[in-house]
Amino acid sequence: MTDRTIRRFIVDEEEAGERLDSWLSGRLAELSRSRVQKALAAGEVLVDGLPERKASRRVRGGARVELEFSPPAQIEVEPEEIPLDVVYEDEHLIVVDKRAGMVVHPAPGNERGTLVNALLARCGDLSGIGGYLRPGIVHRLDALTSGLIVAAKTDEAHIALGRQLMERSVRRIYLALVWGEMGAAEGEIDAPIGRNPKDRKKMAVVEEGGREALTRYRVLDTFPPLQYIECALGTGRTHQIRVHLSHAGHPVFGDPVYGGRTIRRGSLPREEAARAERALRMIDRQALHAARLSFTHPVLGERMTFEAPLPADFRAALEAISGDR
Repeated sequence: MTDRTIRRFIVDEEEAGERLDSWLSGRLAELSRSRVQKALAAGEVLVDGLPERKASRRVRGGARVELEFSPPAQIEVEPEEIPLDVVYEDEHLIVVDKRAGMVVHPAPGNERGTLVNALLARCGDLSGIGGYLRPGIVHRLDALTSGLIVAAKTDEAHIALGRQLMERSVRRIYLALVWGEMGAAEGEIDAPIGRNPKDRKKMAVVEEGGREALTRYRVLDTFPPLQYIECALGTGRTHQIRVHLSHAGHPVFGDPVYGGRTIRRGSLPREEAARAERALRMIDRQALHAARLSFTHPVLGERMTFEAPLPADFRAALEAISGDR
């Protein structure tokens, strides 16, 4: 008799609106999208306890999804002794200042060296709600984005933090260097985000099929041809800040995916172009840092706020572009 595996998940608020087959295949790296669609057709997927056969159904934040299947050979998610900059830790959760370049959770072809591998070595056990590849992961940061991320050690903490994300009471503040000057000292970008129809590996502002996305910004300083800004997430879509700012014509400085590494020398004064080039040599990724994280402790009930200083590469780029200032 073939062993059967049951996977249970809770849909993060930031993932609400995705197609069920796409969402499940993203959660289950060991299954292809076509295999997930076959499981749906066979009635092997339950949503909030009821069989769901429609692959195109849009998932709802907070929904409970269960899939029973015969798994192929699985990725072994092994604990690894990787140094972490731990900002806070108790028996319920852990807050880490993630370094740029660290992937949050394993995936095929990238099974080791992730934040999950490091957390398993440090904590011993994490919440199982995220699935075996994402234990404890409540929200994510792009691999090349540095800064604060919280992980849950218990299911109770995971559910409570997930609810806060869904209710948008978790406050996440980012610092960024961007090209050009924003149109106002502060404002917001309210534009739906979905898969880029021309490149499925990228996200984009789309007219149809996207999910609500809101980013608020405030200009902190100006160092032509860049501005130093603060961004607050109103929603938490994949690549949201990077996509919104690029769409607004102000890509994040250094962003290799959304146009942040291109110096438009013909449209810039020579001195500004030279400063930008010097700053670009200081950072090989997007200048985006999750600097502040606030949430209510899921067990203690206390409002907690954490801050993470700019990492060395971001600081060096900022110093290069600001000159004597």
